[in-house]
Amino acid sequence: MKNALAVTCVAVLAAGACATNPVTGQREYNLMSEAQEIQLGQDMDPQVRAEMGVYPDAGLQEYVQGVGMRLAKASERPDLPWRFAVVDVPAVNAFALPGGYIYITRGLLAHLDNEAELAGVLGHEIGHVTARHAARAYTRQTSVGIGAAVTSIFFPEAAPYAAAAQTGLGVLFLKYDRNQEVQSDSLGARYAAKEGWQPAGMEGVLETLGRISVTADRRGVPNWLATHPQPADRVAKVSADVEALAATRPAAEWTVNRDEYLKRLDGLMFGDNPREGLVRGREFIHPDMRFRLAFPEGWKIENGKEQVSARPAEIRDAMMTLELVPDAQGSSLEAVAASSMQKAGFTRLGGENTRINGIPAFVGVYDGRTKDGQAVRVRAAHIRLDGRVLLLAGIASETRYPQAERAFDASIRSFAPLDAAEAARIKPNRLGFTTVRRGDTWQGLAERTGGLIPASDLAVLNGSAPDTTPPEGQRVKIVIAGE
Repeated sequence: MKNALAVTCVAVLAAGACATNPVTGQREYNLMSEAQEIQLGQDMDPQVRAEMGVYPDAGLQEYVQGVGMRLAKASERPDLPWRFAVVDVPAVNAFALPGGYIYITRGLLAHLDNEAELAGVLGHEIGHVTARHAARAYTRQTSVGIGAAVTSIFFPEAAPYAAAAQTGLGVLFLKYDRNQEVQSDSLGARYAAKEGWQPAGMEGVLETLGRISVTADRRGVPNWLATHPQPADRVAKVSADVEALAATRPAAEWTVNRDEYLKRLDGLMFGDNPREGLVRGREFIHPDMRFRLAFPEGWKIENGKEQVSARPAEIRDAMMTLELVPDAQGSSLEAVAASSMQKAGFTRLGGENTRINGIPAFVGVYDGRTKDGQAVRVRAAHIRLDGRVLLLAGIASETRYPQAERAFDASIRSFAPLDAAEAARIKPNRLGFTTVRRGDTWQGLAERTGGLIPASDLAVLNGSAPDTTPPEGQRVKIVIAGE
């Protein structure tokens, strides 16, 4: 096998398709040279920053860059043009571009407990670059076409991926195999330990990811839980490496830096950014675009970068979506509705021009089929607000639609303008801290701080299982309402 690979590499070496892996020392097939990796990262970095937004805290950005650079210099590829950035996304995620461009979301930062865990996350993503996982995955995905993932607007679980593919950010959703993920866990622990951080930080990250595997915020970009193997499997595989690394020096000499890390998180935006709208109870409110609406009672709402969606907790064949649609200059709302629904594959059954709380709209009913052939019916409102057109649609299977129609219509009719004074008062939630008192529970702490997140989520936010008791005297993270 080794000789066969060598022959293959010789045959294509002139094209730069074989190279030595810096981590393993083995020759491997890869269509990207190091120069191409760097160029891809340089080309994609501005788009990532524009699409996702860079979190506006220079001190936090400098802190993360500093931790990342120490790890990168301890890696097998210290001379890459490494760049680290915190992106303004509430999802729990971190990802890498070929060439040394690493990103971590503010949502993941909020869930880490100390600097050693931050080092584990950044080290893991550095590992994807040093071992050329990102470049190899990009090579594979390029061969089948990134655009193949694009799906209908009425499938919210795919919408963020589709939007990214359409804009070129499909590279962020590169799939790594299980062995690559486990290797990056090990590399992350190794790089952290080399620079003096407690290697068990990698285990702490994976344990937290395991706790949020059911309730993780999947908005904006696919998170570690969607694109990585199950955390429990990874903890088991990395524990031997962590144990061996930890034995190389006395426990007291390892750096954890919890207090310093938490200080950096004080005031960190938590959850939705008002620029992209906020979910408050059953309402979706957009201060910048100056509107609000109420989704059906008890439905789970997800606020994505390109689309807001809501669905019943236990029913899979009904949902609602909200998104912007193209508005041809001078076209009537009826014409815009006809164009957008036809492109999505739906046939109009009826509709009318109307006004919803004083706002012009076209409300219609449409039939169509899902990509797997299921017959569905849609009640869709195209709403023109301040020169833009929003599509607010309820979709259900033909059998479910008669029961869902009233809820769809109520949500559509709830769409209303937001006055300037009210919009100005809406601020994002932020992280704060409190000290645990004797007798405190996660439920009590959640209620005492306004109940902005469930007690179980508050426990996970602090690296604890929901069924535990917060340690008396410990400083813990809480969520504070925006002021």
